[in-house]
Amino acid sequence: MIKLYSARILALATDMPHTTRLADPMGSAKKRAPLCGSTVTVDIDLEGGKISRFGQDVKACALGQAAAAVIGAEIIGLDEATVQKGRDELAAMLKSGGPVPAAPFAGLEVLQPAADYKNRHASILLAFDATLEALRAAT
Repeated sequence: MIKLYSARILALATDMPHTTRLADPMGSAKKRAPLCGSTVTVDIDLEGGKISRFGQDVKACALGQAAAAVIGAEIIGLDEATVQKGRDELAAMLKSGGPVPAAPFAGLEVLQPAADYKNRHASILLAFDATLEALRAAT
């Protein structure tokens, strides 16, 4: 369990971008991991089908926070298909030994050790799940 909480994961968890909720967002969603109670709320604005503004409120373990930090650092300018691809690649890495997600989400490789901890997977995927739901609400 110690290797799971590496210095890099803890650093990401404490340096999360876009932690201010948006006023009057085009789309918003809150997702909860039932097993651990972690929550992520995402607000987005779109311009030309791409995320132009992003805000997140993350109440999760360090792993969920680290995932949200990587996602938040890369999310501006992306469309729904790219976000969905990143989510699918992260889920495959965690659940079936798939490769590290491709750019722009390659930084999620830091979460590879979490593959062995199935009870953490839902928390790690929350930021993607909330973002995708917010995207759908905005369109």
